[in-house]
Amino acid sequence: MAELVREGETVVLRLTMAEKMEGVHGDIRVAASSVQSVMVVDDVIHAVHGLKMPGSRIPGVFAMGTFLSGGERVFAIVHHKMKRGVRVSLRDSDFDALIVGADDPEALVSALGLARTVEFTRSRRRSSCMQRSAGASAVLCAVTAGD
Repeated sequence: MAELVREGETVVLRLTMAEKMEGVHGDIRVAASSVQSVMVVDDVIHAVHGLKMPGSRIPGVFAMGTFLSGGERVFAIVHHKMKRGVRVSLRDSDFDALIVGADDPEALVSALGLARTVEFTRSRRRSSCMQRSAGASAVLCAVTAGD
């Protein structure tokens, strides 16, 4: 399974050999300073949109590779068992975003150590989150990076 990790001032998306073949891409490295935001996404497979160029995909099941949509270039690694994940928005990078499925996306966001402010938003759970709007179901946690 793909790993999104921080190595010093670099964020690395490490892919398994199978993911490299299915996604038609090697590991991805971006400067931590290129990260604009990190969002935890509840329904990660439906966060992947657009034309697959190149990669592998069965809509609603899995998505691996580069996707072009609305002028955005996104690299996604989402397995069929992954219900949740993260979206890392980037600037000054080969990709506009990385979308990665994760068992515990909140822990992943924390482990990346990129954030100064955290905003929780989810419509069906109020214990540790605040309700943003009645229709807020996709975004659970938005984390903004910055110096």
